[in-house]
Amino acid sequence: MDRQQQFDHILSIKKELEAATIDYWHQFSNYTTWQFWTILAMLLVPLIVLYFLIDRKNIFLLGFFGFSIHVIAAYLDSLGVRKSWWDYPYIAIPQLPASISIDASFIPVYFILLYQWCLNKEKNYWLYGTLSAIAFTFIFKPLLIGLNLFELYTNWFVLLAAYLFVVYAAKLITNLFIRMSERA
Repeated sequence: MDRQQQFDHILSIKKELEAATIDYWHQFSNYTTWQFWTILAMLLVPLIVLYFLIDRKNIFLLGFFGFSIHVIAAYLDSLGVRKSWWDYPYIAIPQLPASISIDASFIPVYFILLYQWCLNKEKNYWLYGTLSAIAFTFIFKPLLIGLNLFELYTNWFVLLAAYLFVVYAAKLITNLFIRMSERA
């Protein structure tokens, strides 16, 4: 099989997967299920909470930090799903990644509010970020597993490493941009 044939074969499989995903959504994850509404709430409620609680005088710093959390979490989550390390059996919107509620809202909002608290109370973000990553790994994800909203196929420490990477990388990127703006 040459390159184009192999690529066309992969594209064909992707189309089959998309059709199967939409069919699965219609059967098991549509708007008539409690899972749909739970996932939708995990997307919308944190954003509403953030709207009321975000420190508007630091909104760009917090927004940049939250966006960094979102992007890194989404990439790592996508990698984990693609490598079959974990997956999400229920989908709010079948055309979007299954983890959109967690990666675009729940986790970024939590860490924005944590970072804001650390800034305002002069607390050590590295410590509280690490403790939060541990809690997300060993409390939040098992809760999602218990609700059948998440399935883990690898070692728990792979998941912990992913959370720690998100927590540390977003802070390092934010610190880098703060330093660059101070030197300007």
